[in-house]
Amino acid sequence: MIDSLVIVAFAALIHASFQLSVSMLTLLSGHAIGSKIKHAKLLRLTFSFLLGSGVMTMLLLTFAAFVFERSFGQNIPPVVWAASAGLLLGLGIAVWAFYYRREPGTSLWLPRGMARYLSDRTKATKHSSEAFGLGLSSVAGEIIFILAPIVISALALIQLEPVWQLAGIGIYTIVSSLSLLVVYALIGSGHKLSRIQQWRENNKQFLQFTAGSGLLILGFYIYVDRVITVSGGM
Repeated sequence: MIDSLVIVAFAALIHASFQLSVSMLTLLSGHAIGSKIKHAKLLRLTFSFLLGSGVMTMLLLTFAAFVFERSFGQNIPPVVWAASAGLLLGLGIAVWAFYYRREPGTSLWLPRGMARYLSDRTKATKHSSEAFGLGLSSVAGEIIFILAPIVISALALIQLEPVWQLAGIGIYTIVSSLSLLVVYALIGSGHKLSRIQQWRENNKQFLQFTAGSGLLILGFYIYVDRVITVSGGM
Protein backbone atom coordinates (compact mmCIF):
# COMPACT_ATOMS: atom_id res chain seq x y z
CA MET A 1 0.00 0.00 0.00
CA ILE A 2 2.70 2.49 1.02
CA ASP A 3 4.75 2.00 -2.13
CA SER A 4 1.67 2.60 -4.31
CA LEU A 5 0.92 5.87 -2.51
CA VAL A 6 4.57 6.90 -2.84
CA ILE A 7 4.34 6.27 -6.59
CA VAL A 8 1.19 8.41 -6.73
CA ALA A 9 2.79 11.24 -4.75
CA PHE A 10 5.99 11.21 -6.82
CA ALA A 11 4.04 11.15 -10.08
CA ALA A 12 2.01 14.11 -8.80
CA LEU A 13 5.22 16.04 -8.08
CA ILE A 14 6.30 15.44 -11.67
CA HIS A 15 2.89 16.69 -12.82
CA ALA A 16 3.36 19.81 -10.67
CA SER A 17 6.69 20.56 -12.36
CA PHE A 18 5.02 21.11 -15.74
CA GLN A 19 4.36 24.75 -16.49
CA LEU A 20 1.39 25.27 -18.83
CA SER A 21 -1.13 25.87 -16.04
CA VAL A 22 1.32 28.17 -14.25
CA SER A 23 1.94 30.10 -17.47
CA MET A 24 -1.78 30.54 -18.01
CA LEU A 25 -2.34 31.58 -14.39
CA THR A 26 0.37 34.25 -14.57
CA LEU A 27 -0.98 35.45 -17.93
CA LEU A 28 -4.50 35.60 -16.50
CA SER A 29 -3.26 37.53 -13.47
CA GLY A 30 -1.19 39.91 -15.59
CA HIS A 31 -4.10 40.69 -17.90
CA ALA A 32 -6.42 41.21 -14.92
CA ILE A 33 -3.93 43.53 -13.22
CA GLY A 34 -3.51 45.44 -16.48
CA SER A 35 -7.28 45.90 -16.60
CA LYS A 36 -7.04 47.48 -13.13
CA ILE A 37 -9.59 45.18 -11.52
CA LYS A 38 -9.85 45.01 -7.74
CA HIS A 39 -7.53 42.68 -5.86
CA ALA A 40 -10.47 40.70 -4.46
CA LYS A 41 -11.75 39.96 -7.97
CA LEU A 42 -8.23 39.00 -9.06
CA LEU A 43 -8.12 36.45 -6.25
CA ARG A 44 -11.55 35.10 -7.25
CA LEU A 45 -10.40 34.65 -10.83
CA THR A 46 -7.16 32.94 -9.88
CA PHE A 47 -8.89 30.71 -7.32
CA SER A 48 -11.50 29.68 -9.90
CA PHE A 49 -8.68 28.82 -12.31
CA LEU A 50 -6.95 26.78 -9.61
CA LEU A 51 -10.21 24.98 -8.81
CA GLY A 52 -10.84 24.17 -12.47
CA SER A 53 -7.35 22.76 -12.88
CA GLY A 54 -7.76 20.59 -9.79
CA VAL A 55 -11.16 19.29 -10.87
CA MET A 56 -9.91 18.33 -14.34
CA THR A 57 -6.88 16.58 -12.85
CA MET A 58 -9.10 14.62 -10.47
CA LEU A 59 -11.50 13.66 -13.27
CA LEU A 60 -8.71 12.47 -15.57
CA LEU A 61 -7.12 10.35 -12.85
CA THR A 62 -10.46 8.90 -11.76
CA PHE A 63 -11.43 8.06 -15.34
CA ALA A 64 -8.07 6.39 -16.02
CA ALA A 65 -8.33 4.34 -12.83
CA PHE A 66 -11.88 3.29 -13.74
CA VAL A 67 -10.83 2.14 -17.21
CA PHE A 68 -7.84 0.18 -15.89
CA GLU A 69 -9.85 -1.39 -13.08
CA ARG A 70 -12.46 -2.56 -15.59
CA SER A 71 -9.75 -3.86 -17.90
CA PHE A 72 -7.35 -5.57 -15.49
CA GLY A 73 -8.87 -5.64 -12.01
CA GLN A 74 -6.12 -5.63 -9.39
CA ASN A 75 -3.90 -8.05 -11.33
CA ILE A 76 -2.05 -5.81 -13.75
CA PRO A 77 0.01 -7.79 -16.32
CA PRO A 78 3.76 -7.05 -16.26
CA VAL A 79 3.55 -6.07 -19.93
CA VAL A 80 1.26 -3.16 -18.99
CA TRP A 81 3.73 -1.97 -16.36
CA ALA A 82 6.55 -2.36 -18.90
CA ALA A 83 4.68 -0.29 -21.49
CA SER A 84 3.93 2.37 -18.88
CA ALA A 85 7.58 2.48 -17.81
CA GLY A 86 8.57 2.87 -21.45
CA LEU A 87 6.11 5.75 -21.79
CA LEU A 88 7.71 7.46 -18.79
CA LEU A 89 11.23 6.97 -20.12
CA GLY A 90 10.38 8.17 -23.61
CA LEU A 91 8.53 11.20 -22.32
CA GLY A 92 11.38 12.02 -19.94
CA ILE A 93 13.83 12.18 -22.83
CA ALA A 94 11.36 14.23 -24.87
CA VAL A 95 10.93 16.74 -22.03
CA TRP A 96 14.70 17.09 -21.74
CA ALA A 97 14.89 17.74 -25.48
CA PHE A 98 12.10 20.16 -26.30
CA TYR A 99 9.73 21.07 -23.46
CA TYR A 100 10.47 24.78 -23.86
CA ARG A 101 10.73 26.44 -27.25
CA ARG A 102 14.24 27.59 -28.15
CA GLU A 103 13.52 31.28 -27.79
CA PRO A 104 13.59 33.91 -25.02
CA GLY A 105 10.86 33.68 -22.40
CA THR A 106 8.95 30.66 -21.15
CA SER A 107 7.05 29.61 -24.28
CA LEU A 108 6.24 25.90 -24.13
CA TRP A 109 6.30 23.37 -26.94
CA LEU A 110 2.63 23.23 -27.92
CA PRO A 111 0.92 23.24 -31.33
CA ARG A 112 0.68 26.85 -32.47
CA GLY A 113 -3.09 26.70 -32.86
CA MET A 114 -3.62 25.39 -29.34
CA ALA A 115 -1.18 27.90 -27.84
CA ARG A 116 -2.95 30.75 -29.64
CA TYR A 117 -6.38 29.51 -28.52
CA LEU A 118 -5.34 29.21 -24.88
CA SER A 119 -3.67 32.63 -24.96
CA ASP A 120 -6.75 34.29 -26.47
CA ARG A 121 -9.05 32.54 -24.01
CA THR A 122 -6.88 33.66 -21.10
CA LYS A 123 -6.85 37.30 -22.20
CA ALA A 124 -10.64 37.28 -22.71
CA THR A 125 -11.42 35.82 -19.27
CA LYS A 126 -13.27 38.26 -17.02
CA HIS A 127 -15.56 36.11 -14.88
CA SER A 128 -15.02 33.32 -12.36
CA SER A 129 -16.92 30.77 -14.46
CA GLU A 130 -14.66 31.55 -17.43
CA ALA A 131 -11.58 31.21 -15.22
CA PHE A 132 -12.86 27.83 -14.00
CA GLY A 133 -13.26 26.65 -17.60
CA LEU A 134 -9.81 28.00 -18.39
CA GLY A 135 -8.40 25.89 -15.57
CA LEU A 136 -10.05 22.82 -17.09
CA SER A 137 -8.55 23.70 -20.48
CA SER A 138 -5.06 24.19 -19.06
CA VAL A 139 -4.90 20.57 -17.90
CA ALA A 140 -6.36 19.25 -21.16
CA GLY A 141 -3.85 21.33 -23.12
CA GLU A 142 -0.90 19.65 -21.41
CA ILE A 143 -2.27 16.12 -21.60
CA ILE A 144 0.61 14.94 -23.80
CA PHE A 145 3.04 15.62 -20.93
CA ILE A 146 0.91 14.66 -17.91
CA LEU A 147 -0.53 11.50 -19.46
CA ALA A 148 2.31 9.26 -18.23
CA PRO A 149 2.15 10.36 -14.55
CA ILE A 150 -1.64 9.97 -14.60
CA VAL A 151 -1.45 6.50 -16.16
CA ILE A 152 1.12 5.28 -13.62
CA SER A 153 -0.86 6.75 -10.72
CA ALA A 154 -4.08 5.14 -11.96
CA LEU A 155 -2.38 1.74 -12.22
CA ALA A 156 -1.01 2.12 -8.69
CA LEU A 157 -4.38 3.23 -7.31
CA ILE A 158 -6.41 0.26 -8.53
CA GLN A 159 -4.24 -2.05 -6.44
CA LEU A 160 -5.41 -0.32 -3.25
CA GLU A 161 -8.52 -0.69 -1.12
CA PRO A 162 -11.35 1.74 -2.05
CA VAL A 163 -10.73 4.07 0.90
CA TRP A 164 -7.05 4.34 0.01
CA GLN A 165 -7.94 4.88 -3.63
CA LEU A 166 -9.89 7.98 -2.59
CA ALA A 167 -6.97 9.10 -0.45
CA GLY A 168 -4.59 8.57 -3.38
CA ILE A 169 -6.78 10.63 -5.71
CA GLY A 170 -6.82 13.42 -3.12
CA ILE A 171 -3.04 13.22 -2.68
CA TYR A 172 -2.44 13.39 -6.43
CA THR A 173 -4.83 16.31 -6.94
CA ILE A 174 -3.33 18.39 -4.13
CA VAL A 175 0.33 17.61 -4.81
CA SER A 176 -0.02 18.17 -8.56
CA SER A 177 -1.51 21.61 -7.80
CA LEU A 178 1.37 22.73 -5.56
CA SER A 179 2.96 25.01 -8.16
CA LEU A 180 -0.38 26.72 -8.78
CA LEU A 181 -0.99 27.03 -5.04
CA VAL A 182 2.39 28.71 -4.58
CA VAL A 183 1.70 31.21 -7.38
CA TYR A 184 -1.79 31.86 -6.01
CA ALA A 185 -0.35 32.50 -2.53
CA LEU A 186 2.31 34.84 -3.93
CA ILE A 187 -0.27 36.82 -5.89
CA GLY A 188 -2.56 36.95 -2.87
CA SER A 189 0.22 38.27 -0.65
CA GLY A 190 0.97 41.11 -3.05
CA HIS A 191 4.15 39.87 -4.75
CA LYS A 192 4.86 41.47 -8.11
CA LEU A 193 3.90 39.30 -11.04
CA SER A 194 7.00 40.44 -12.91
CA ARG A 195 9.24 38.93 -10.23
CA ILE A 196 7.36 35.62 -10.39
CA GLN A 197 7.71 35.51 -14.17
CA GLN A 198 11.37 36.50 -13.99
CA TRP A 199 12.06 33.65 -11.56
CA ARG A 200 10.35 31.21 -13.94
CA GLU A 201 12.40 32.45 -16.87
CA ASN A 202 15.68 32.33 -14.94
CA ASN A 203 15.00 28.77 -13.76
CA LYS A 204 13.26 27.26 -16.77
CA GLN A 205 16.16 24.96 -17.62
CA PHE A 206 16.21 23.66 -14.05
CA LEU A 207 12.44 23.07 -14.16
CA GLN A 208 12.80 21.29 -17.50
CA PHE A 209 15.64 19.11 -16.19
CA THR A 210 13.70 18.31 -13.02
CA ALA A 211 10.57 17.24 -14.90
CA GLY A 212 12.51 15.08 -17.35
CA SER A 213 14.65 13.52 -14.63
CA GLY A 214 11.60 12.76 -12.50
CA LEU A 215 9.98 10.91 -15.39
CA LEU A 216 13.15 8.88 -16.01
CA ILE A 217 13.59 8.01 -12.33
CA LEU A 218 9.97 6.91 -12.00
CA GLY A 219 10.21 4.93 -15.23
CA PHE A 220 13.29 3.01 -14.04
CA TYR A 221 11.70 2.38 -10.64
CA ILE A 222 8.48 1.06 -12.17
CA TYR A 223 10.39 -1.23 -14.52
CA VAL A 224 12.54 -2.67 -11.73
CA ASP A 225 9.82 -2.91 -9.06
CA ARG A 226 6.81 -3.93 -11.14
CA VAL A 227 8.36 -5.78 -14.08
CA ILE A 228 11.74 -7.32 -13.25
CA THR A 229 10.94 -8.13 -9.61
CA VAL A 230 7.52 -9.60 -10.43
CA SER A 231 8.81 -11.57 -13.42
CA GLY A 232 11.73 -12.87 -11.37
CA GLY A 233 9.38 -14.11 -8.66
CA MET A 234 7.14 -15.97 -11.09
